[in-house]
Amino acid sequence: MADDKTRNEEFWALALERAHLGVWDWDLKSGACYYSPIWSKMLGYDEGELADAADLWLQLTHPDDRERAKASGDRHIAGLTPSIETELRLKHKDGHWVWVLDRGGIVERDAGDRPVRLMGVQTDITRQKEAEAALEQVNVRFRLALAASGTGIWHHDIGTHKSYWDARTREIFGLIADTDEVTADLWHTYLHPDDKDATEHAHQVPVGSDTVIASQYRIVKRDGEIRHVESLVRFIATGSAGQILGTVRDITEEKKRAQELAYAANHDALTGLSNRAAFDRLLADHIGTVRRLPLAVFYVDLDYFKALNDYAGHAAGDLALKSVAAGIVGSLPPSAHAARLGGDEFALLVPNCATKQAERLAGAILAAVRDADLGTMTSRKLAASVGIAFVADHNTSVADALACADDACYAAKAAGRNRFAVFSPETASGSGGLNAARLAADLVDAMEDGRLKLFGQQIHLLGKPWQESRHVEVLARLIGRNGRMIPPGEFIPVAERFGLASRLDRWIIRTALSLHGPAMRSGAISLGFNLSAQTLSDPQLWDFVDAAIEQTGAPHSGIGFEITETAAVTNFDAAEQFVRKARERRCRVSLDDFGAGMSSFEYLRRFPVDAIKIDGSFIENIAQSSFDREIVSAISGIARSLGCSVVAEKIEQQAALEILEGMGVAYGQGFLLHRPEPLEAIVSRATAPVALPKRRRA
Repeated sequence: MADDKTRNEEFWALALERAHLGVWDWDLKSGACYYSPIWSKMLGYDEGELADAADLWLQLTHPDDRERAKASGDRHIAGLTPSIETELRLKHKDGHWVWVLDRGGIVERDAGDRPVRLMGVQTDITRQKEAEAALEQVNVRFRLALAASGTGIWHHDIGTHKSYWDARTREIFGLIADTDEVTADLWHTYLHPDDKDATEHAHQVPVGSDTVIASQYRIVKRDGEIRHVESLVRFIATGSAGQILGTVRDITEEKKRAQELAYAANHDALTGLSNRAAFDRLLADHIGTVRRLPLAVFYVDLDYFKALNDYAGHAAGDLALKSVAAGIVGSLPPSAHAARLGGDEFALLVPNCATKQAERLAGAILAAVRDADLGTMTSRKLAASVGIAFVADHNTSVADALACADDACYAAKAAGRNRFAVFSPETASGSGGLNAARLAADLVDAMEDGRLKLFGQQIHLLGKPWQESRHVEVLARLIGRNGRMIPPGEFIPVAERFGLASRLDRWIIRTALSLHGPAMRSGAISLGFNLSAQTLSDPQLWDFVDAAIEQTGAPHSGIGFEITETAAVTNFDAAEQFVRKARERRCRVSLDDFGAGMSSFEYLRRFPVDAIKIDGSFIENIAQSSFDREIVSAISGIARSLGCSVVAEKIEQQAALEILEGMGVAYGQGFLLHRPEPLEAIVSRATAPVALPKRRRA
């Protein structure tokens, strides 16, 4: 028996050692407490190194854990719990804290059934607690991410057929409940009728699949509100049958923003009509479905709109455009579409429209324009010129259809305005119609095949050589496929009419800076660029200019931009913003064709430009016209008082040059000073080394 007892003691001692369990044995009568060598070793002490004290464990317990640990033992001794079980921290010999799980209980009682001896074991759970802390940190981050994203979590237990929604999911669905568990069929009752079948099918995740399925659908809350939600769903292999785990996120506001952006991308911000790009797509679709009756395409150009802007201001102009747009839409049948192409130009398409119907519609459109609300600031009236073209061949291109309607519009203007005209190939104008459409297409090709050339015209300090100013206005010349040089007066109006002006301006700016950036960086030359109304209204213009400057190294101070009153009147706010950003970047800004419009001085007041270019109509005959001399003198005086430079255009006569110099006009350009020539030749001369005179030998 003694041998068996010894073997048992050795066995249990070995088992405790292998399990890393520290034993404690507390005699309640004497108060003595025994701690096994493994317990001491767990805390970094050798056997016998710790003082033999009944409350040794309590001395080593973390202050925050003492009361909880004592309470656990007291409750067990009082018979309130079947055993002692608690987690606490004990101080290691080297000073750090060791987490232990303490388990034990009463092992001996006296004759009165009072406890006299307790035994228990403690095991090191530090790694477990560290893992729990790390997991909790991950969970905190996960919960924070869910809260930030507004995402809810739900799961459905396939085996028990129970569903659970967290608080965020319940909030999204508008469900008021205190528990996560919901009835299995509750979700189905929220689904929008039009989305129900597809959504239920999307949530039928195959058992055993690890694929994440994404779906978007609508729900109808109990108060009738419709919300858009997005779910991610996958199968999780747990329990006997597994679970369907999912997330849900309210994307209603995202949907609204996407719809607003889609609307803005296809509609004119001022009038709400379709924009040019959207109209082109609609027109292409309708041309492709032309059947028995033709498709009528209308081109509407307002007459006297610029004069209205000049007289009553831009607020009146905006009001007029909105009123005209509403009147046009009110004149059209439900199947028709209307668009604002830009500025004061509109386009319409009417499917299955016979000639008589189109003419009646044109009359109604003219009346709507005449009756447009122009506000109380003016008694003026607007009118319009309307061109009509019929498309019966589904092979007709969008450009050709619009070109024909535009050509008819030109014919209506030529006939006296405030009327309509129908396109006829026999009466098409030479500069419009299909010829213009083909020229527009050729301009696009020329940007790619090298037939679009950069030219320049020098701007001189009057009375001094050009080298003292070194500024050049950049121009473009188009070489036709037959080799003929096409002047700007032909292809630039076409570019504006067909929405290519912004693309043309970008090509000129990018090409000039790429080719001559080094010369500009060295100070050998500075370049000025004319901007069209389309370019001035481009919200991405400065992103493009900044990127071109960064890529080419051309300095901001070596770049100038010229804007005309015509361009500014199309989008006054855009012009004002453009000038402000240009000045922030130290680019120069000139107001071109100054004096030609009624609002020139208003623009000079609103735009802090560096220079003004007096319209050439005041310069050409300045030697013969006292009126022109007075206008130029007045403009020059005002500009100088504002600190603006003055440039005189179209200086063609020596007498004009002498008069301008006498008035103190600083700069000038024109054939008398310099004719346009290839920009490369001007830059080449500007960067050529100066030959020094040879010294004579003594």
